[in-house]
Amino acid sequence: MNDKEAPAIVPTLSVRNGALAIEYYKQAFDARELMRNTSPDGEVVAELAIGSFRFLVADESPEYSNYSPESLGGTTVRMGLQVTDPDAVARKAIAAGGKEIYAVADQDYGYRLGRVADPFGHHWEIFKIISR
Repeated sequence: MNDKEAPAIVPTLSVRNGALAIEYYKQAFDARELMRNTSPDGEVVAELAIGSFRFLVADESPEYSNYSPESLGGTTVRMGLQVTDPDAVARKAIAAGGKEIYAVADQDYGYRLGRVADPFGHHWEIFKIISR
């Protein structure tokens, strides 16, 4: 890393159908596609952005121990998406094919937050801070 680049965490979401997942994230979260590589057999790795938040989407590759939540039967990481209107974003994610895990509501710890599972098994906690 050089002095001009700030450290960043860029998660990779492993999925069973990368091309379909990319389209879901575009529709559900207005994600922008920054880059896509497609192998000859159709597997994809793409970099997407929601606002300034960057993440990768890649077809699972068990040979490299990269499994999707569908293969594992669950996920170990929740994606936190801070937005100005979590109610609207959650509704849009559900309308695009996501499943509501719990509705957006004011939480005791100062967030307005809800959770949506995308069609590929990744959980998105959609929130805004209402008090600290």
